[in-house]
Parts: sequence; C-alpha cells; structure tokens
Amino acid sequence: MRRAVLLVPVAGGGLWSAHSGGVRWICAFTDEAALARFAVLHGPGDQPMEYATLLGARIVDEVVPSLGEPAGLAVDIATEGGSMFFPPVAGIVPESVAVDAHE
Repeated sequence: MRRAVLLVPVAGGGLWSAHSGGVRWICAFTDEAALARFAVLHGPGDQPMEYATLLGARIVDEVVPSLGEPAGLAVDIATEGGSMFFPPVAGIVPESVAVDAHE
C-alpha cells in the first residue's frame, strides 16, 4: 500500500472521506475503473470527478496526521470483494496518531 499510486477523489477543497465507527476514512482507488464505479454512486452528477494522485505512504504519513482525528485509508471501496482498509493503528499510521499507541 505504501508504494502504490492511489487516486483520491477531491471534494470541497479536500480529499474525499467518510466517517464510520469513529474513524475518518480517506477513500482511494487503485485505478480509474475503480474510481469510476465510485463516481457513479457518489459523484457530482454528470460532471467528471476530480481526483489527486498520491502515494499510499504520503496519505498515511502526511495526510492522516494533519486531520486531527482518528483517520485511516479505505482502498477500492466500490469494488465488490476487493476493498482494503488500513485503520489508524501503529504500523500503518505514525505512532503519534495511532489509536492503539498509548494502550
């Protein structure tokens, strides 16, 4: 995941994310086909969905810590059977923002 180039939808001046289970999930996709399936369900109607191209490492090492709340990475959420979730735990996100770092 860290070396993967991911496509992250952009909405409202920031990266598209969703809250679930007390975690803010940044949604990313491994290719344009996966992003297109997501855009059909969540996109801005007939307009193309804007996206940023980021390395997985940049998302978990830089973006997640900047959010100020527990955050993780959800990859290919519109792909049946292919979704991957990287929660905000030590070993995935920096220890300073990992929810399990102080247990």
